[in-house]
Amino acid sequence: MKKSILLLAPLFFFLFCSCQEKKEAVFNTTIKEIPSPCKEGGVPNLFISENGTTYLSWVEYLNDTTDALVFSKLKNEKWSSPHTIATGSDWFVNWADFPSLVAYEDGGKSLAAHWLQTSAKGSYDYDVRVAQSMDGGRTWSKSFIPHRDGIPAEHGFVSMLPLSDNNIFATWLDGRNTKGEENEADAHGHGQGGAMTLRGAIFDKKGTLTQEVELDNRTCDCCQTSVALTDKGLIVAYRDRSEKEIRDIYIVRQVGEEWTSPQPIFNDDWKISGCPVNGPVIVAEDKNVAIAWFSAPEKKARVKIAFSKDSGANFSLPIRVDDGKPLGRVDIVMLSPNEALVSWLEEADEGAVIKAVRVNPKGKIGESFNIANSNAARQSGFPRMEKNKNQIIFAWTNADSISRVKTAVLDL
Repeated sequence: MKKSILLLAPLFFFLFCSCQEKKEAVFNTTIKEIPSPCKEGGVPNLFISENGTTYLSWVEYLNDTTDALVFSKLKNEKWSSPHTIATGSDWFVNWADFPSLVAYEDGGKSLAAHWLQTSAKGSYDYDVRVAQSMDGGRTWSKSFIPHRDGIPAEHGFVSMLPLSDNNIFATWLDGRNTKGEENEADAHGHGQGGAMTLRGAIFDKKGTLTQEVELDNRTCDCCQTSVALTDKGLIVAYRDRSEKEIRDIYIVRQVGEEWTSPQPIFNDDWKISGCPVNGPVIVAEDKNVAIAWFSAPEKKARVKIAFSKDSGANFSLPIRVDDGKPLGRVDIVMLSPNEALVSWLEEADEGAVIKAVRVNPKGKIGESFNIANSNAARQSGFPRMEKNKNQIIFAWTNADSISRVKTAVLDL
């Protein structure tokens, strides 16, 4: 008997050690709010440059008629004093169609930012405006328009991405076809006029436009676009719109010098007559791609994620990640090639909560956790998050009596 026990002892030791080695590392969920540089404003956005600089951009509400697009940089968990990019009294400032800032891949010397500026009297007549800085944001160039149709119509929901050749790719929703000789009234995706389109172009530091292209000739009218770069090329995600009013999430990919035809991520078959104002977010690391989106077919609201291991050519079946009452407004970052962090807005007993959860391609979902309290009102906007090395940075609009941007970090 003693001999048997001695023989089994090494086995027990091996099994015990194996179990200890496989024990999952504890994921920190402690959110640390950091003072925001915003006085009164909203619609924040985040960007991480190639050299590891975190940029926060937002619209500061100067008074009842004038707005300013400003930015700040994060260092040692403190935001720098805001720098003004542009100001205007004729801007189109919208809770869902917000400005952005990106940095060229030149060590942070050159920046580009966009905002929306009205172009005519129509409620949705506005252009995309892009300004650039060659001195790290101290001074900014005269703005230019990346679409050259010259038609007073809706142009917005812009996504910009720096490329390695000192160029920037931009994609946006383009409403040039919604206006015509027989349709001079506002057309915002409710059956009037032509369809909203998805377009793209590349611009350089001089503002020269090249490779202007229509990527999809019929899309949803007011859902955000998103763009990522895989090892094979660019991939753009957006909400499509069929003739039968099915509004599911689609992608187009750049393969070589050509763009693929639009393809669905998954056939949710969400039939809805108007725009849900809830776009997807796509991220990539080499061949690994993850996309998060909101859908509500038959009024069953869901936040989903799908993964690709082949640069977006094929995607897994979607994985539901919400807690049962999602409002959408998603974001996503890659924690590693095999894990992502998804955030969204979830309805709560009082208002709403910004939540996040880890998920991997095998369908393993972590415990969801709260980032901040919020509300379902449009004024609360779309929470944003980005990953910079071993830290997640969050930004959102706190829509109390005075609207302010709030920020927080999560150490990984």
